[in-house]
Amino acid sequence: MLSIRKIFSKSRSLEDGIFFGAVEKILGFSPKNIDFYKKAFTHRSSNILDEGGNPMNYERLEFLGDAMLSAVIAAHLFNEVPTGDEGYLTKMRSKIVSREHLNELGKDLNLVQLVESKVPVQHFGDNIHGNIFEALVGAIYLDKGYDFCKEFIYKKVIVPYVDIARLEGKVISYKSLVIEWCQKEKRQFHYDIFEDNGINGERLFGVKLSIDEKVIAKARASSKKKAEEKASQRAYFAFQEKIDKK
Repeated sequence: MLSIRKIFSKSRSLEDGIFFGAVEKILGFSPKNIDFYKKAFTHRSSNILDEGGNPMNYERLEFLGDAMLSAVIAAHLFNEVPTGDEGYLTKMRSKIVSREHLNELGKDLNLVQLVESKVPVQHFGDNIHGNIFEALVGAIYLDKGYDFCKEFIYKKVIVPYVDIARLEGKVISYKSLVIEWCQKEKRQFHYDIFEDNGINGERLFGVKLSIDEKVIAKARASSKKKAEEKASQRAYFAFQEKIDKK
């Protein structure tokens, strides 16, 4: 009869094997040190500490992955667009590594399925997808080095998603676009933000965007930032012909 310790050990080995296989499928190569990837998929709510008593979660790897993404994509743009100045290259890189885009990448790879957390998946915000993607990039760098990290970024980000011509016309922030236009045209603008309880008592934020003391657009969303962006998008389409001439 197996002891409790042996049963537990076998259970952990099986669990590790399943995790290893899932990570290998995402990466397209075999990890050398699976512990880096375990950390990349560990949410801070798990409250796990390493041997030194330090929090063991993906947040430090997220920082590292963000830097690696920026470096690889910056080098790619530098080589692909030799006529682009610093401002152009910075703007294009921002479009590629925008939070919205990274969230899409994380969702496409279904990374959240592997997250170790005490928080139910449905309670995660959208940013968890992009955060885990960045942490995964950081884990690859520590595990396999720069060349493997660069190859992964090319395969998962640059080749399928980086179309220079399409990105040139992509708007990162409608709010920034509207504010820039208002400042250039010397128009007064104001975002009036208020709490707005939605259906079933859901906490929402309402926004009224006024330009020259006239309400141009209204919007509601789950955060102030999202509501402002949605209202700005509607204002943009109301003034698109004038804004695009700037």
